[in-house]
Amino acid sequence: MQTTMRPLNRFTRESGALMNLSVPIILTQLATQAMGFVDTTMAGQVSAADLAAIALGASLWIPVLLLLRGVIMALTPVVAFHRGARDFDSISIEFFQMVWLALTSSALLIAYLVSAKPILEWIGVASEIIPIASDYAYALAFGVPGIALFYTLNGFCEGMNNTKAPMIISVIGLLVNIPVNYVLIYGKFGFPEMGAVGCGWATSLVYWLMSALLYSYIRGHHHFKTIIRFSDAKPRLAEIFNLLKLGLPIGMNIAVCGSIFAVIALLIGRIGAENVAAAQIALNISSMTYVIPMSISFGITIRVGHALGAKDDVGAVERSKIGIVVAAMLSLCSVAMFLLFPDWIIRLYTTDPAVSATAATLLVFTAMYQFSDALQTSANGALRGYKDTKVPMILAIASYWGLALPLGVVLGLTDHIVPAMGEKGFWVGILSGLTVAAILMLLRLRSVIKRRDAQLANGA
Repeated sequence: MQTTMRPLNRFTRESGALMNLSVPIILTQLATQAMGFVDTTMAGQVSAADLAAIALGASLWIPVLLLLRGVIMALTPVVAFHRGARDFDSISIEFFQMVWLALTSSALLIAYLVSAKPILEWIGVASEIIPIASDYAYALAFGVPGIALFYTLNGFCEGMNNTKAPMIISVIGLLVNIPVNYVLIYGKFGFPEMGAVGCGWATSLVYWLMSALLYSYIRGHHHFKTIIRFSDAKPRLAEIFNLLKLGLPIGMNIAVCGSIFAVIALLIGRIGAENVAAAQIALNISSMTYVIPMSISFGITIRVGHALGAKDDVGAVERSKIGIVVAAMLSLCSVAMFLLFPDWIIRLYTTDPAVSATAATLLVFTAMYQFSDALQTSANGALRGYKDTKVPMILAIASYWGLALPLGVVLGLTDHIVPAMGEKGFWVGILSGLTVAAILMLLRLRSVIKRRDAQLANGA
């Protein structure tokens, strides 16, 4: 049936199925990002110290959170594969092994967060900010197990082709986070006024609530409740290790991608305040648009995993190719927006003419790398579906830290190749790194598919 369908019909059918999965993931990611935006804006109304504490706490928190998120993401392709194979017994076993892995990782992350004060003192942070930032990190530590469990439950739902339930619960979490923030930050209804620390407690409480709601949904679902059996809850070290081996490269990949932009922002700080402000505008806009290809890559992982589990290798290849094309086509919308409406976009952030002019130039470079970013992200998603995570991690590190950052430093801060380009040099580095990453990820996907075809031919 699949081979007799016209190419356009196959593309329409698969792209529709992919977007049906990916749109709820996009909304889930936006809701999660919006929680951080709400924390920042509400804490900023208290004092500059509270706003700085949120920024410092996030700089400690976000990289390890991305690492935790990536490790747990390994559950999605595993569940998707077993669902495609109709092997529901294995789904239950793998789910509980990921719970054990998530809780173990949570213990390490809690130990890290409660040590925030000596870390901040070692870095040399201003003494008046350290108590607020360390208390904020301590409050976040309370919610780490809740966050880890939510990611685990979310991974199960995504692997089972259900992305709408996590989306709805993420939106509920955002809506609850706002009033809880208000109560704890400003000390309403008899609660003490906590400032930025209240944001940490609000985030922790909301994630515990989200975990409870998603667990309740799964236990009440007519099909899911029969899959998750507590008789499979006994820890199995071999399965836990296999999940860690699959998930750790994903986590490293995500953490590397996320952290390089923070490093670039710090390096641009050497140039001047206006340059930092312009760079922050471009980076913030870029991070928002990146949600789309990233979410589509999650959908590609699920679709490819289902096909491979069902032993439909032709379908897996088709889903990989169509997913990459869809992500690339949608990236052109971001390109058009950045090139056609730069003034309108920048006006949302600032009216300073100097900052606006620099930001407008950076938006042109940002538009140029949207296509490459979509290609490398979606190809990476397909590779996760094939359970290929170690080599993509190495390729990402080489592209970002081996090319993008060094080239950005050389072009932006030195006269070795051309007269120092300032922040524009860093954007040339990002563009070069993402372009190379896209080429390498596509070549790796091609290699993985060819190798699998050869294995199947030899097996036949």
